[in-house]
Amino acid sequence: MSGVAVSERTDFVRWQDPDYLDSDLASLLPYSKESLLVAALLFQAGQRDAESIEHFLKPRLSSLDDPFAITNLRAAAERVSKALASGERIAIVGDYDVDGITSSALLSRVLRYFGVKPVSIVPRRFEEGYGLSRAVLERTLEESQADLVIALDCGTNSVNEVAFLRERDVDVVIVDHHQSKEELPTDCLLVNPHVFDGQDRPWSYLCTVGLVFKLVHGLVKVLREEDNPLAFEIDLKDYLDLVSMGTVADLVPLNEENRILTFHGLKQLGNSCHPGVQALFQVSGIDEGQDIQPMDVSFKLGPRINASGRLADAARPLEMLISDNFDEAFKIASELDDLNRERRLIERGVADAAEAWVVENQGKASSIVAYDSSWHSGVVGIVAGKLARRFHCPAIVLGQDGDLAKGSGRSIAGVNLVEMLSACDQYLEKWGGHPMAVGISLRPGALEDFRHAFDAIIEKTLESGLPERTLKIAYWLTPKMMKPSLWGELDRLRPFGEGNPEPILGLRGITLTSQPIPFGAQHYRFQLPMATGKKLSGIAWGQGESMVPLNQPVDLALRFQWNHWNGRKVPQVELLNWRLHNK
Repeated sequence: MSGVAVSERTDFVRWQDPDYLDSDLASLLPYSKESLLVAALLFQAGQRDAESIEHFLKPRLSSLDDPFAITNLRAAAERVSKALASGERIAIVGDYDVDGITSSALLSRVLRYFGVKPVSIVPRRFEEGYGLSRAVLERTLEESQADLVIALDCGTNSVNEVAFLRERDVDVVIVDHHQSKEELPTDCLLVNPHVFDGQDRPWSYLCTVGLVFKLVHGLVKVLREEDNPLAFEIDLKDYLDLVSMGTVADLVPLNEENRILTFHGLKQLGNSCHPGVQALFQVSGIDEGQDIQPMDVSFKLGPRINASGRLADAARPLEMLISDNFDEAFKIASELDDLNRERRLIERGVADAAEAWVVENQGKASSIVAYDSSWHSGVVGIVAGKLARRFHCPAIVLGQDGDLAKGSGRSIAGVNLVEMLSACDQYLEKWGGHPMAVGISLRPGALEDFRHAFDAIIEKTLESGLPERTLKIAYWLTPKMMKPSLWGELDRLRPFGEGNPEPILGLRGITLTSQPIPFGAQHYRFQLPMATGKKLSGIAWGQGESMVPLNQPVDLALRFQWNHWNGRKVPQVELLNWRLHNK
């Protein structure tokens, strides 16, 4: 293979200056309250005119599009309304990740509000596999005797499974955002913008929990048309806490309707009335009333919900989120917290082994396909993400599941895993997912052929090589800007996340005068001088082997954040990279 050696890609980062001119910002200053920083960030976020800036800085729920604009959504809402009116038995089958769990919890809570208690099923990962497997459907029918099965975050490619249900006179509604591979299931109601509606609508990139919110909005509209009194009393804002968790955790772009739902959902999340969310906050160390940011979902809430699906029974976090009893919810939340600690230990061991395997075995490839039968299949997705970030290339990590090698893949910007796997799926037993994240299974005997085919298609697609690892500075700060008001300016552009990345701000020629303090395995804290004369706390994750030197001018690449601790909210910075200052 002609790929760049893995060991040569691990440390190089090219700093990239902002790609705008001061003249580009002049027209944006009136909307940025005369802040060059805000104007620059608006420009880079693609907000260039008064209307788009207004929507971006002040996302309004009233700006959400009519849910019935989504193909099949009105028909799906009417089918659910019919089931409510006639007392049909409803079963919800949702995926076991955060998007799937929050989708199931949202729909379940709304249906219960309208007087129907659906049976909610979550696949048993290690026994039934992913999505609408035959095994999970047989259990669903056994437990529910359902007249209507609603599949959430799965089902787009489940042709045979939908046929299995229809042969038994069970109606099927599918709400999903996964891309279709070839054939679509028939004789069902499929709500999936990627399949029917293109990529230019404000709701095109909703994940499943966002689409479920649109479905329940549509259901409420249908029930109001039917003069259902409960439909006039429900406040759908109460359910946006679940929407924000699933949206942030699933890494969909936080723009258009995703931005609106997440902006309001995070506010609702911080004041959630759901006992399960309150219990999850307690075990996650989140203060009551704290302003919730996407990183709280990504690093505290989401991993605890996911931990159960990776190691044990994925139904437990769903039971927590639909519970109306705090004590019951807190018991489950504590279980999830224990599982998350166990997950971290297992993950660390697999990550260390996988990194060592990559360095030893796959040093001349443009991709990583790592396998060991002893690796726990519940953590391989997280490990794949770590390898993709460390070695800056697409990574697939597999463990053993019965007779199959089974695992997950994670990508980097510029490499669409769905397209890559489509070109070599003859080696795979089953696969599916998104451009940035996939799940696959294959026979161990086909592993080597798949590894070569996967790497070859990546090299062919990216003839000039993998995208260069870059660190893009969004704005170069001056020392005078280093004051508390800076955090307020950045807050105007939140929430940050996929599609609206948290800006990396640069400081040139700064000098540290106090010794950084190491902690943990590879981390350290430091103090940064501010224009006010005070010092600002900073943290550097995983950079203990390359600390910023004392008393030497350096350039710093930073993220500016709030640190919540013991009821206090104080500014801090996260160091991403540094270099010696060139005058």
